[in-house]
Amino acid sequence: MAEKTNAMRKLSSMKIDYKEHYYVDTGAVAGVDIARVLGEAPAQVFKTLVTVGRSGAHYVFMVPVAEELDLKKAASAVGEKSVEMIKSKELLPLTGYIHGGCSPIGMKKFFRTTVHETAKNYETIFFSGGRIGFQIELAPEKLENVIKLEYADIIR
Repeated sequence: MAEKTNAMRKLSSMKIDYKEHYYVDTGAVAGVDIARVLGEAPAQVFKTLVTVGRSGAHYVFMVPVAEELDLKKAASAVGEKSVEMIKSKELLPLTGYIHGGCSPIGMKKFFRTTVHETAKNYETIFFSGGRIGFQIELAPEKLENVIKLEYADIIR
């Protein structure tokens, strides 16, 4: 068993059951490749994206790995005129996570989080465990117990 990440420690401290999946030695980097390595449907594996709104507030969006975040729909979902992806170099100081290892759980500070509505169609979803090569599998309703989130149609 590999070392626990902040996200995994948070789930354990809250006594929330989850499954860990590791793909460190597979060479998989892209989300669709990670889904393939894990043997899961890309629609069930979510990427965590961090944005900034025109107001200056930051938002987190989770979308299936094969999909693209629709910035207009995302802005509408959080009541902003517009949102844009933050620059990669801003991710670590803002969240404590690096690009490719950003988990919605255990960020330095909580940001309003919106998950694409299809997550509710699955018993469990997969998302970053907080480090490249680490995935967490968790029921969407259990994720709701860890972080405040909402669901919306936010993909193209």
